[in-house]
Amino acid sequence: GERTPVAVLNAPASGRLAVAEAITNILAADIDDIRKVRLSANWMAAAGHGGEDANLFDTVKAVGQELCTALGVTIPVGKDSLSMKTAWEDGGERKTVVAPLSLIVSSFAPVRDVRNTLTPQLLDDTDTRLMLIDLGRGQDRLGGSCLAQVYNETGDVTPDLDSPELLKDFFIAITRLKREGKVLAYHDRSDGGVFVTLAEMAFAGNVGVNAKLPGEGIAALFNEELGAVIQVKRADTKYVHDVFDDLGIAHCLHDIGSITRERTLDVRANDARVHGSLKEFRAAWSATSFYMQTLRDNPEVAREEFDTKLDENNPGLNAKLTFDPADNLGAPAIAKTHPKVAILREQGVNSQVEMAAAFDRAGFAAIDVHMTDIFEGRVALADFQGMVVCGGFSYGDVLGAGEGWAKSILFNDKARDEFQQYFERGDSFTLGVCNGCQMLATMQELIPGADNWPKFVRNRSEQFEGRTGLVEIVKSPSLFFNGMEGSVIPIAIAHGEGRASFAQASDKDALLQSGRVAMRYVDNHHRPAQTYPANPGGSPDGITGITTTDGRVTITMPHPERVFRTVLMSWHDKSWPEDSPWMRMFYNARRFLG
Repeated sequence: GERTPVAVLNAPASGRLAVAEAITNILAADIDDIRKVRLSANWMAAAGHGGEDANLFDTVKAVGQELCTALGVTIPVGKDSLSMKTAWEDGGERKTVVAPLSLIVSSFAPVRDVRNTLTPQLLDDTDTRLMLIDLGRGQDRLGGSCLAQVYNETGDVTPDLDSPELLKDFFIAITRLKREGKVLAYHDRSDGGVFVTLAEMAFAGNVGVNAKLPGEGIAALFNEELGAVIQVKRADTKYVHDVFDDLGIAHCLHDIGSITRERTLDVRANDARVHGSLKEFRAAWSATSFYMQTLRDNPEVAREEFDTKLDENNPGLNAKLTFDPADNLGAPAIAKTHPKVAILREQGVNSQVEMAAAFDRAGFAAIDVHMTDIFEGRVALADFQGMVVCGGFSYGDVLGAGEGWAKSILFNDKARDEFQQYFERGDSFTLGVCNGCQMLATMQELIPGADNWPKFVRNRSEQFEGRTGLVEIVKSPSLFFNGMEGSVIPIAIAHGEGRASFAQASDKDALLQSGRVAMRYVDNHHRPAQTYPANPGGSPDGITGITTTDGRVTITMPHPERVFRTVLMSWHDKSWPEDSPWMRMFYNARRFLG
């Protein structure tokens, strides 16, 4: 939470709003008591400048001594930066810039069940209603708002948290409704006001909104009072009202409208009205980010992402499975023995814990193996039936991510021989992910059946890509993807050098013709992804997973181990069981060993 612009007019109010906004944000998670919320407070001020010390004192008192005490919330940690003033000489004239008092609040709390987290995504269900909870109780104060700043003004009277008890009751009401499954979507009202809140919810759900707000004129649309918008079933509206009434805060609850399938936004408050297509509003909403991205990143991919956002026919993330994710291939029966798999890592590598957990779940004994263990002879690959080269930032990526890791083996005769002997064994398997994908691709001369493999180089976007995307499992010899062919599944992506680069075009053709492409990025229509961001690295034909001729060695750029449980996925089909579809590849590895 942060409300720095408000501090120009009312410093204590800005502090109270920052705390309250942090709480209305975290309320989307499954937290059962506001007293379990803890805060980290980052204070910034121009200490010593006229009036700023008094503002700081008043705001610290308002937040730490009064508000948090009333809420039962503590601030166990924080920091301060009290030199937010700069001065310089310009042609003999002394100039000064002073930053306003700023409190940035981060909230954290124990979450009972992450599966019960609400999101702003409106569900495409016309038999629902949108309800506004107005904690400003109709005051519609515009001081310090984005609307005021658009007109180069600061405004006059600012929003504020007038009643800590009201915020506590709001927390109780939403928590109760959330636990009973009555809230379908939730978005706090903060920056921009109710219109912006509704627009963001509509963008997330790719649906239209028709709403009429309480209050007068443009202030009703764009004031930044505290509160939230929720989506509920039409049949549940009376129950929601009763919950708020029981707490004595029904006066804050307003039924404001519904969703439409016309993909338009039409929001009114008496004589004020803002309406237009979802596409034009999303273009305006995304424009600033787009122009910044064209300067910072590859401008071509910036345009591709912008155009994707404006595609009204984009169905959004959606999956297709050709197998039952609940089928563990008899893993409990075969888990009487636990084959050893080496979870290989190097300096800077990450995700090794997730990888070990996935293999343990599939019936393996996952062993942590550092490269120094191999170099110094403490561990021998001959003792393992499986090896996984994990993702991360080996050597801080200064040597080209996984390439430096690979060369530490290729230029060490003992290690080189040990790895080559391991790869040539018919009873072993190997998986390389992200950094490990790049590392194994560089070592292809030691891997039987790895001819024509590409190298993985800097993303076309020229940026690190951390996102969720869709991949298709392509029919290949890979033992990991046996029975998964044709499935389209969301996966975690985290790489800066994920673009497959072939030495010559014929290598790609040979790889495709031999059926050794195992995974490729696809767009939301399940077509091979050619553009950004569906193809985040920029690989030709979306290629992002490759295997060997016999399928015993497979490399993938995205991270299946980070999403082997459904609960770990940013988005998933609600019908999926505890095991995500990605768990199948680990069960496949166990079945391969018999």
